[in-house]
Amino acid sequence: METDYSLRQLKEDYREIQEKHDLPTFKEINEDFGIEKLSDSESEILIREVRKFISEKFSNYLRFSETFLNPSNVQMFVYSSIKSLEDSDREKLKEVYNVLSKKEMEVIELDLDFSESKEAEYIKDSFKVWQYVKKELLKIILKIKKNWDNKVESKSKDYFG
Repeated sequence: METDYSLRQLKEDYREIQEKHDLPTFKEINEDFGIEKLSDSESEILIREVRKFISEKFSNYLRFSETFLNPSNVQMFVYSSIKSLEDSDREKLKEVYNVLSKKEMEVIELDLDFSESKEAEYIKDSFKVWQYVKKELLKIILKIKKNWDNKVESKSKDYFG
């Protein structure tokens, strides 16, 4: 289905708000947050839609971090993954969780009280925060992946034993 709004138009519109608010480039934001999907629908307030894409990704990773920090009713692989983490990894995960929680509160404020300049500040800050978050989470994921095949011995028998 063709839309009147195209990726080219999205890039032009983004460039206007980028220049006005000194935001990261379209390419940078798109690589980290997939905002090209906004070309599927036109919006009168593009900056808010960009912020929503960013905040949605943060929210997803907040839930992911929470799953590892406070596992209850989670998939079985999470438990074995947690066992492969050291205390320092858990501490780093808590730091990431706290950063993402703070961003979640900022989103609520922006949803309640729209301000173009505050939206722009959120986007700029979030881009910087994401560079830290993705680096730290990648370290943790790589450690889990590295230890994936290691058997964690248990004192009790598992479900099948």
